[in-house]
Amino acid sequence: MSVREETDALLRVSVSPYPRVLQQKGVNQMPKVRAHVLISGRVQGVMFRGYTVEAAYERGVRGWVRNTRDRRVEAVLEGERKDVEDMIRWCHRGSPFSEVTAVDVQWLDYTGEFPDFSVTYF
Repeated sequence: MSVREETDALLRVSVSPYPRVLQQKGVNQMPKVRAHVLISGRVQGVMFRGYTVEAAYERGVRGWVRNTRDRRVEAVLEGERKDVEDMIRWCHRGSPFSEVTAVDVQWLDYTGEFPDFSVTYF
């Protein structure tokens, strides 16, 4: 995928693609969680962030992903516990060209502050 195609894909996904769903109190609601994740290995320059946006969209997870200055990828993931846990499992595999060596997870209190999932920058 070219840089332009990756950028176009990111722009399409970062425009809040999540459908509005009416939630009924007490009906099959999973607990909402937040995870701060740091992914190490060969994770920059391999379209890791673009694939992360796509994976989050598929799971209905909200938050952000970005490269760090120390060559890792950092993400904040929010959503239903099962979806966030599935996203963390995905982070262990990563994009097709990545080589993940470690995934550090810190569980935090859910805030619900994110309308979608996007790439952020320093």
